Amino acid sequence: MYWEQKVEYAALSDIGFRRRNNQDSYVIQKAPDREFWDEHGHLFLVADGMGGHAVGELASKLAADTVPLTFQKQRDLELPAALRASLEVANNTIYERGRQNRDFLRMGTTCTTLVLSSQGAIVAHVGDSRAYRIRGDVIEQITFDHSLQWELIRQGVMSPAEVYEREPRNVITRCLGPEPRVDVDTEGPFPVQPGDVYVLCSDGLHGLVSDAEIGMIGRELGPADACQLLVDLANVRGGNDNITVVVVKAGPLPNGFASLSTVEIVLPPQGLGWGWLIAAWMEGIAICLGMALSLLDHQLEGAFVLGLGIIGMGALILAGMRMQREEKTPDAPPPDSQSNSPYRTAPAGLTRSFLSSLEKYEYDLQRTAMEEEWSIDWVEHGEHSKAAKVALSEQRWNAALRSLGKAIHALLIGLQLARRPQGRKPGG
Repeated sequence: MYWEQKVEYAALSDIGFRRRNNQDSYVIQKAPDREFWDEHGHLFLVADGMGGHAVGELASKLAADTVPLTFQKQRDLELPAALRASLEVANNTIYERGRQNRDFLRMGTTCTTLVLSSQGAIVAHVGDSRAYRIRGDVIEQITFDHSLQWELIRQGVMSPAEVYEREPRNVITRCLGPEPRVDVDTEGPFPVQPGDVYVLCSDGLHGLVSDAEIGMIGRELGPADACQLLVDLANVRGGNDNITVVVVKAGPLPNGFASLSTVEIVLPPQGLGWGWLIAAWMEGIAICLGMALSLLDHQLEGAFVLGLGIIGMGALILAGMRMQREEKTPDAPPPDSQSNSPYRTAPAGLTRSFLSSLEKYEYDLQRTAMEEEWSIDWVEHGEHSKAAKVALSEQRWNAALRSLGKAIHALLIGLQLARRPQGRKPGG
């Protein structure tokens, strides 16, 4: 990635409908100049605090304050190591603060960080707040959840279906603060391609909105609109936790810059090796030579060489198919940390069924708003609702998604005023 490459970003944190305070925090630290970029890149962070009363809020704020400041001071380490060290310093800061006050003892927070730099995208994290990458029509989770469910799957103790049925989702196995030392996972550097979208979020979002839905919204909408619709969708589905999301989009390359990240090396099929590829080339050359001899009136020699080439190529194809069939693909748990590969993937292409589900949410909210007499800007809502219907009829799915999101948001403003206790603000 280049300093000259534009980056679009937005963030939103919401208290949800069930919590009394917002224990989430986020940070966006964009490099102010070329020198800072060369040393540190752009930093993005989401932290989800845990603890009674304001304890979790304090823990996440300490992480949000400590990690960026410490990362700025790291100049002797490579970026992945510097990012890991920054989370370790934050862990020590939270731990020591907890020891000073009995009420703060064993407070903790998740922490997921993303750095976009000249080396690519680098992630360091502890806990179950996630980082995703959306590229094309696929969304990839590039962090491993430090949760009981994911650890049991990795250890092969139970199948994923058994784990999700029997074990609670919100039990985490690692976070910043409770212990004097913590293991920090790092991922990357990953090459950054123009148009890549990165999403960081707390479990208040990914616990209620599926990976595919996050992918569709992040892919189709700009960062600000994507953040708003993602938070609104989690709230429509109950808003049982604080919801925080950061969306970052890599812009196009400036004129005159080439993308090294788009160059791919084509390897031979897995398990066949370079020898197979060389043999295939030789058989191809034999076929071409046989055809050339035939065209030059050397019919007998040409037919002989062509026949050998065709027979050899057929034998290679059959051997390759047999080897591929024999390869086993067992149901493995998520790969180990440090693998630098996605832990889960899902399709991110916008579907009509997802738009239909948003239509139903909008209809149900509108009906309830009228019955309960919420304070709604009906003119604004009507404009967006009408635009959504027209776009759907014309099969302009992106425009329909955008208008449905705005219509739902207009209704949710009234719901927030009606359901939340006085004095509580929706944002964090």
